[in-house]
Amino acid sequence: MLYRFKSQASADVVMLETNARQLLDIIGKTSGAAGVITVEQMSGAISALEAAVAREAQNGKHNHDAHAAEDHDAQSEAQHVGLHQRATPLLHMLKESLGEQKDIVWST
Repeated sequence: MLYRFKSQASADVVMLETNARQLLDIIGKTSGAAGVITVEQMSGAISALEAAVAREAQNGKHNHDAHAAEDHDAQSEAQHVGLHQRATPLLHMLKESLGEQKDIVWST
């Protein structure tokens, strides 16, 4: 299933259910079939996503340092899609929508 995020301030963002649910959980929204992120909620949502991305980056650095001495499969690491990559389109939408004072809605 796909989730489609829409705002009058930005192009649509479409993502897989698993990824959308993860991001909605991070910003404190229930990941139902439809919902809204109001302008009033956007600053908190941006902060929550940026903090989660920073935590993942810090954890990834620690994991990379711990495994640096081991023979590591570079190909599998290169294929990993991190939270930063999954969150960036929604973060852009949140920032654009906040700037133009437009709500974001989503549906499945």
